Amino acid sequence: MDLTHSKTMESTTSVETFVPNSKSTDLIKPPSASDDHLESQKIASGEFRVYRRRWIVLAIFCLYSASNALQWIQYSIIANIVQRYYGISSTWVDWTSMIFMVLYIPLIFPASWFLDKMGLRVAAICGVLGTCLGAWIKVFSVQPDLFYVSFIGQSIVATSQVFILSLPARLAALWFGPDQVSSACSIGVFGNQLGIAIGFVMPPILVRNHDDLDLVGRDLKFMFYLVAGYTTLLVVLVLIFIQAKPPTPPSAAQEATMAANPLQSSPFLHSIKRLMTNKNYIFLLISYGVNVGVFYAISTLLNQIVLLHYPGHELDAGQIGLCIILLGMAGSVVSGIVLDKTHKFKETTLSIYALSMICMWIYTFTLNTGFIWVVYITSSMLGFFMTGYLPVGFEFAAELTYPEPEGTSAGILNAAAQVFGIIFTMGYAEILNHFGDIAANVTMAVMLVVGTVVTAIIGSDLRRQKAQNPNA
Repeated sequence: MDLTHSKTMESTTSVETFVPNSKSTDLIKPPSASDDHLESQKIASGEFRVYRRRWIVLAIFCLYSASNALQWIQYSIIANIVQRYYGISSTWVDWTSMIFMVLYIPLIFPASWFLDKMGLRVAAICGVLGTCLGAWIKVFSVQPDLFYVSFIGQSIVATSQVFILSLPARLAALWFGPDQVSSACSIGVFGNQLGIAIGFVMPPILVRNHDDLDLVGRDLKFMFYLVAGYTTLLVVLVLIFIQAKPPTPPSAAQEATMAANPLQSSPFLHSIKRLMTNKNYIFLLISYGVNVGVFYAISTLLNQIVLLHYPGHELDAGQIGLCIILLGMAGSVVSGIVLDKTHKFKETTLSIYALSMICMWIYTFTLNTGFIWVVYITSSMLGFFMTGYLPVGFEFAAELTYPEPEGTSAGILNAAAQVFGIIFTMGYAEILNHFGDIAANVTMAVMLVVGTVVTAIIGSDLRRQKAQNPNA
């Protein structure tokens, strides 16, 4: 039987007709229709719509996320230069990275409540404004005695990340259909990885290890101005394009969540209590925290590790970091596609985790070969699986905790990662300074063995899949 549907779209008056087939409802629209017209799909017994503008929203979020993430590592990757210019210890340089982890832990709970209460648009605006403000403060910190100003700016940027790291899963669930939600989440995480990649490669190129500190200061100021200008542009883009949610839900699971309470899917404190009593989610918190914590430790001290074996190779340290992230981006996209095609969340999570652990062992015992190209290869392998795990963890958490708000489950997941990140980064630095890089890296590899075992224990309770396909 033919089904016809007419809808007046926002400021347009064109008519769109939906004609069903065996799997989906295809969109037929006149040639003059705008690019913002609806796409449509038929899922189970109801019609759910996705909008083409979702890709614009996702793209701007990726750029916005990148603007924050690139500042996380911009001091650490040129640690020796920053130490010389400001006359500070390596510990203070490490803290420019660790401050992101320390501030995230207490702030994620009010930030998750804020996201749940105020919605995607308001949270994104708060995050981009804070990122921009912190970047501009650092512009005025370029004097050898003004490191504290730079640290204040870095702290404001770090505070703003609480409005970023939890958003990919929420944005994907609000704007994308069930066959794209995992891929969309992986692309959202891709933005954060893109920023880290830029943070690895840009500072060593822009800030050279001049003998003259005035020249170092000139390079630092140029870098800070560049980042501040970029974040200012993003403030404008976020204000114009980021919306709280589409007019209609994209899937049955999202419709059920919205139907339960159109204003707020679940009271925040009740949601936290249910999450903390979800055994599978607790196991995922531990395994995800270990994986990401190891990644944070390795990234923060990468400059020191590379220079230990290859003195004078600051540029290589940045480029190795870039390789880790670029391959991680590829891993994120591949894992997202695999999840959308197979819906094998437990199997995919465990496979990627185990391969991350194996690559960590290989990386540990190939650093001192004397051939830096070997470090490029082993680091890239490590990045593909370890960084590629990030969106898989987000999506597995969304499955295990449905119908709790995705922003809340992802936020607590990230909080666990920050806790492990602080512990592992400080422990990694101490072991490195007292016992060498082999002992430090073996410790991280052992932690990944523990994480792999914990991941294997997690049950495959795919609640969102069951809500999407109740008859399956």
